[in-house]
Amino acid sequence: MAPYEALYGRKCRSPLHWDEVGERKLLGPELVQSARDKINEDLTYEEAPLRIVDKKEQILRRRTIPYVKIQWTNHTEREATWELEEEMRQSYPQLFEGRGLDGEAHLLLAASSFLVIFSIFVSDRAGVVLAQNLTISVDVGVILDLGSIEGKRSRTSISMAIDDFYAAHRNYRTRIILHTRDSNQDDVGAASAAVDLLKNVQVQAIIGPQTSSQAEFVADLGNKTQIPILSFSATSPSLSSARTPYFVRATFNDSSQAGAIAAIVQHFGWRESVPIYKDSDYGAGIIPSLTDALQDVEARVPYRSVISPSASDDQLDKELYKLMTMQTRVFVVHMTPGLGSRLFQRAKKLGMMTDDYAWITTDGITNLLDLLDPTVIDSMQGVIGVRPYIPRSKDIINFTARFKARFRRENPTAEPTDPTVFQLWAYDAAWALAMAVEKVGAPSPVFQQRPSEIGYYSDLGKLGESQTGPKILEAISKTRFHGLSGEFRLSNGQLQSSAFEIVNVNGKVGREIGFWNPVSGISRSPASSKDRTGLKPVIWPGDSTTVPKGWQIPTNEKKLRIGVPVKQGFNEFVNVSRNPSTNEVTVTGYCIDVFEAVMQALPYAVPYEYVPYDYESYDNFVYQVYDKKFDAVVGDVTILFNRSLYVDFTLPYTESGVSMIVPVKEDKSKNIWIFLKPLTTDLWLGSLSFFFFTGFVVWVIEHRINKQFRGTPTQQLGLIFYFAFSTLVFAHKEKLESNLSRFAVIILVFVVLILTSSYTASLTSMLTVQQLQPTVTDVNELLKNGEYIGYQDGSFVSEMLKGMNFGENKLRNYSTVDQYAQALRNGSAHGGVAAIFDEIPCLKLFLSKHGADYTMVGPTYKAEGFGFVFPKHSPLVPDVSRAVLSVTEGDIMTGIEKKWFGDQSASPSQSGSVSPASLDFQSFGGLFLITGAVSLLALLVFFAMFLYKNWKGTTTSESSLWRKIVALAKYFDSKDLTSPTFKKKDEVIPNNGELHQNGDAQGAVILPCFDGSQSPISISNHSDINFASPDEGMSSMEPGSPRIRSPQAEAFEELSEIRVERAV
Repeated sequence: MAPYEALYGRKCRSPLHWDEVGERKLLGPELVQSARDKINEDLTYEEAPLRIVDKKEQILRRRTIPYVKIQWTNHTEREATWELEEEMRQSYPQLFEGRGLDGEAHLLLAASSFLVIFSIFVSDRAGVVLAQNLTISVDVGVILDLGSIEGKRSRTSISMAIDDFYAAHRNYRTRIILHTRDSNQDDVGAASAAVDLLKNVQVQAIIGPQTSSQAEFVADLGNKTQIPILSFSATSPSLSSARTPYFVRATFNDSSQAGAIAAIVQHFGWRESVPIYKDSDYGAGIIPSLTDALQDVEARVPYRSVISPSASDDQLDKELYKLMTMQTRVFVVHMTPGLGSRLFQRAKKLGMMTDDYAWITTDGITNLLDLLDPTVIDSMQGVIGVRPYIPRSKDIINFTARFKARFRRENPTAEPTDPTVFQLWAYDAAWALAMAVEKVGAPSPVFQQRPSEIGYYSDLGKLGESQTGPKILEAISKTRFHGLSGEFRLSNGQLQSSAFEIVNVNGKVGREIGFWNPVSGISRSPASSKDRTGLKPVIWPGDSTTVPKGWQIPTNEKKLRIGVPVKQGFNEFVNVSRNPSTNEVTVTGYCIDVFEAVMQALPYAVPYEYVPYDYESYDNFVYQVYDKKFDAVVGDVTILFNRSLYVDFTLPYTESGVSMIVPVKEDKSKNIWIFLKPLTTDLWLGSLSFFFFTGFVVWVIEHRINKQFRGTPTQQLGLIFYFAFSTLVFAHKEKLESNLSRFAVIILVFVVLILTSSYTASLTSMLTVQQLQPTVTDVNELLKNGEYIGYQDGSFVSEMLKGMNFGENKLRNYSTVDQYAQALRNGSAHGGVAAIFDEIPCLKLFLSKHGADYTMVGPTYKAEGFGFVFPKHSPLVPDVSRAVLSVTEGDIMTGIEKKWFGDQSASPSQSGSVSPASLDFQSFGGLFLITGAVSLLALLVFFAMFLYKNWKGTTTSESSLWRKIVALAKYFDSKDLTSPTFKKKDEVIPNNGELHQNGDAQGAVILPCFDGSQSPISISNHSDINFASPDEGMSSMEPGSPRIRSPQAEAFEELSEIRVERAV
């Protein structure tokens, strides 16, 4: 019987003639007989051998091994060698588990169970036979949990990677030979498998193991032997290349997902979360980074729940019951899928998968949702999970189809499913290792032995150190390619995370609801944009669409204990009364009404009860919350920094600040001069100055052309002052002739209108409203005079006053509003105080009862107002603060204030007697600037026109400048007979020198008449011209009549003298 038939155990026709190739010489008689005895006769395969192309001997592992090259029916050529069957089964178990097609042709490799195919595929098109090229075998170990479905899937993925790599790189000289070992899901088993691979096989690298705890010891072995340990699923942060340089993490670090979890907590506004994790290095490794990430979004971790890997159902129930007694209802689960499945099933049974709870799982569970039992998925409805985001590319789709087919062949009884991200990472890790091995080339001779601390004769001591391992490690660290899982690029010995997918367990699968990356945060799509931020709708536990608030009143407590102060005074804020017959406590007041309105504004019910407390001081009262005697404190408690170190305050619900109240008195000493108070001294003087200046400008412009602005110097000076004052009351009767003066007066009248209106309003306010003055207006005045100061008993104001340099012996405490009033009435000299310092809400209450005799003065010192007190990091604080804003912004707060304080439409500063400030010059500086500029401009324009018309005659004179100025001044003082005002009454002399008299004999003035070419200077040559007035009783035309010298004539004479002197 031929070996081909012996191996199958039945008659079949072989396409190969073994006699032709000398099978006995090739295999040897012993192997042929062994094949007959051991082979499984049920093995059948898809491919069939066609012919043997070549045969020769090859040196493999220092042994001479015969090999043949066979051409198969699928037109490929492969090299084949023979090895021991047991080693074949460990290295290539798929060859002994697969099934093929029925038919005459069968696989020659399987027919011999000793045939190992490490294949070089030769292109049909090229037709080149590479038998002459020797390949270099590189042994690589694989440690997996072959008893788990995930281990079997990973084995298939790694084998596919090696096959695909060498199929794509047929000309590469190196060939990786995989040696797979089963860790039996045990840390010791993984270590034992590693020792076997290192000692007996002397592998140059190891892929695996699967879990972080197994990788811990294997990584140490790799570090001692300088063998790279390439893990695709050990994600614990405790494993790092810094401690074990030969450990390579071809996956993400668990810490990388902490930011995504914190972003989810922040997105839903949760303030607390409790991590539930496996008691192992894997479970605890993420906690530091997760805690830091939560703190960055102002969420705290009040408790950490540690679950033993071997915890029973009763132990799980005990821990879950403990969580139920806490306020926090947001849990982050980080553990293996097996332990996590049990946890969620127990949580559902205990009623913790309802709409009050929020559950978040890390990628340890989320990555394997598709592999979990349907009953487990049913218990996880509403859970949110995060997992690495890997886009579904065409390569992944192709790989998935091939993976499922191959996995079905290798594992006929297992249900084929899509590969998880771990299979993609395993594929890329094997591919990267093959690339690195090719870069390194032929491995160095076997391990170099060295003395060992453990003992030279122990298994660990005999391992030695690899000479090739460091080169492979360096090559892997520099390897770059685009794999199935994305860009393969190591940094610090591990892959760098990019983005995470956020899923919601709903139905039978995890539904994608969003994405997260460190740059843009949470978004609805991988390509995040501003308009796509946020998450898609979430179905929460209990099939609820309402976001859980993240906390709940603990199940072991009934109501919140709310502490309220028992006060002797200011009962409008808090008033505690007890019914003597029933001993029932009734709590009322402004603070109580506000608190109850806030509680009603919350979107959920919070049961509470009031507990009266006799306090020594407010600081001591607040400390009771820190001491856990109260769950909250409600009252007139001020928000202070030193108190916030121990408790949390809500937003303030009252007006903030501290001020002082002093008595008022009527100011009678200044009433007779009150009409001067509306304007300050500088404004009075400034107004008068500008009025006089404008009056002067008007006089200058109107003097030569308006008879109302002429007369004796005394009359003209009085006219300037009269015109300025009459403008104030719009009583000026002088008719203005020049447009320049009219424009200046118009602007002045506008200023006067504004000024008088403001003056009238201020004076009216002083006379009709403000007739009282505070006795003290400044704190420094109180310190200087050594006055006594009052404050409310138990208030923080006493410390504030000491900080303002008031001696303790000058401070007096009071408890009621009436005591305030009595102390102020008595004053410092009679056992009272000069001022009361307190918070504005208390002072407003005081003024509502005694506002007629007292007023609030001085600066308002910064304070935060009243707030409700809760324990540090209480989850109620954010919601209560939002409710406070809702109440204070609405009409509810107004109604509560009116109920307890009455109508306070008038501010405290107006309820007393504070004089309004006088109007100062700076308030009207702009107006005066305008009127001054206009008046000055009008004056400059006038002088420019005057000089332009009359300067020509003086420029040719050689007389002194002073005489020129005097001549111009005299000319300015004369009438401008060319103006319309004087033209009607003047007699005009025509060009021929004749004199004419107008119809009005009484007002006629005889003037010489010159042609237009003559200047006033040339007129002086006619010195014989007579200027006479009919008022002298004689006709001006009669000879010998008296000569009347008008001012204009005198000016002509002066100009004539100047010209005569120049001629001489």
